[in-house]
Amino acid sequence: MRAAALWLVALVIFGVIASGCIGGEEAKTSSAEVQLTGDITKDLVEIGKVLEQNGVKEVKFSAWGSGDPNSVMRVYGIVEAARRINKIWADNGINVKIVVTETHYVASFQDAYKEYLSKQPLGQAGDFFVNSYAFLPTLADEGYILDITEYAKTYQSVVDDFYPSLIEASKYNGKLYGLPQDTEARPLYIRKDVAQRIGFDLSGLDEKVKNGEFTWSDVYYWAKKAKEEGAAEWGLIHRKGSAHPDLIQFIFAFGGKLYDPNTGKLVVDVPAVYKWLYVEWKFARDGLLPEDIMSWDWAKQIHPAVVEGRTLFDIGGTWYWTEWQTKQYYAKGGTPRGLKPEEVRDWFYYTLFPAGEKGDKPVTLSQPFVWMINSKAGQLNPKYDELKDVYHKLAFLMLIKASDPDINAIHSVISAHLPVRKEAAKLIKDEKWLNDLKALNLDLSDEVKSNIRDIVQATVNPINAQFLADVSYMLEYTHLAPAHPKYPALADIFKEAVDKVLRGEMTPEEAVNYIIQKVQADPELAQNVEIQGEIPKDWKFPQG
Repeated sequence: MRAAALWLVALVIFGVIASGCIGGEEAKTSSAEVQLTGDITKDLVEIGKVLEQNGVKEVKFSAWGSGDPNSVMRVYGIVEAARRINKIWADNGINVKIVVTETHYVASFQDAYKEYLSKQPLGQAGDFFVNSYAFLPTLADEGYILDITEYAKTYQSVVDDFYPSLIEASKYNGKLYGLPQDTEARPLYIRKDVAQRIGFDLSGLDEKVKNGEFTWSDVYYWAKKAKEEGAAEWGLIHRKGSAHPDLIQFIFAFGGKLYDPNTGKLVVDVPAVYKWLYVEWKFARDGLLPEDIMSWDWAKQIHPAVVEGRTLFDIGGTWYWTEWQTKQYYAKGGTPRGLKPEEVRDWFYYTLFPAGEKGDKPVTLSQPFVWMINSKAGQLNPKYDELKDVYHKLAFLMLIKASDPDINAIHSVISAHLPVRKEAAKLIKDEKWLNDLKALNLDLSDEVKSNIRDIVQATVNPINAQFLADVSYMLEYTHLAPAHPKYPALADIFKEAVDKVLRGEMTPEEAVNYIIQKVQADPELAQNVEIQGEIPKDWKFPQG
């Protein structure tokens, strides 16, 4: 009897192991094959069924983003996408739920990139990562982000609604590694009150800039006049930090280039770089631009100097328009506050970045942000090895939902970034939709509403919508920094050179030679960067 009992126990244990069920948990993997069809409801239902069949009731993802204070939809767009997918599953009787466990949002996109680089190999980086397209090649080269080319082919109608140049910016070596999240232009802002005090007539200026009739020599003339007549403390304020992407507008404005498509190499265009550094040096030497601005504090120095009218010109971005309304940068009168939409409209003129000199063209610069998927997306979820493809396809569909036109339009309006989809651009012009957004009378999760409520109240205004409409034309003049893995390193060298000429530590000629020496001293940069042209002789600035 004892032997028979032992055999019976052994058989039971064998049976349990064979069935894949221990401790009540189902270990057997059901079919993990899902073919995307382009019908998002059908695809999500199929994915939900596979997850259910494999005993997965909850899928966890995290979203990492960065940027200005009003761009929080870069992470909450993912949260809203999860809610919409959960609703589709619930409506179709699928008992699975997506939970976004972390919305990691920091101010510096460079810091966010460095953090992602350091934590992805450890399996600690976010499942979704939104950042500049400029970092995409490196992340793709390292295998840190997912190639979504094949997935996207089944959603071609959605892809086709994005502006083509932005889709191209999301590619590397012909493969698609993300979907555009936003873009922007970088206007030259001009204080109307300061201009009026020095007799600077702004009427028709945008057309003169478009035609190349108003150049950086004219900017210098009026900046100097504003300073000398005491109308403003500074003639010009510009952004700091990495010379990418703001200040490289000078290279394009002086007819230069940063990339040679024939060789696939970056370019140090010596004549254009020299002229850029000369302008910076001249403005700083004449006291029109702070020589230490590359170390100024954004919130305590740069933005207050602009919104309080202590400069005539400012090289900024479209997102400034609403950031000035939501952040308390204006402290005249004692109590810091944000500007009213009417004040921003009445105080600031905006135009393209002027041509460097006669014969050149005006420019602007865009730095599209791209939603990317971690190549290990979903790794913390059950049966990751068996269901990896399912989790990755689900992550892709979350990007599709996060790109819904209304989500993109909300982000555009509250952050003053330009919409990346044509359908989103239509919504921004819809007065009823704007009113519904103002009242938060939209189909959004409570979490999203809670996190954008204050921003919405401060920014949703016909004045801001009109601004977006007014600056959209600038995309016709836009340039992109090259999506090259070594570009960030070159941009850092540019930044160092700008700082040195501003502080008077180097002449423009010395700074150009400094750039060349730094490039040639780095074996990888030396292989990837061409030095083209020579320092122009007898070049003068300003020009008459």
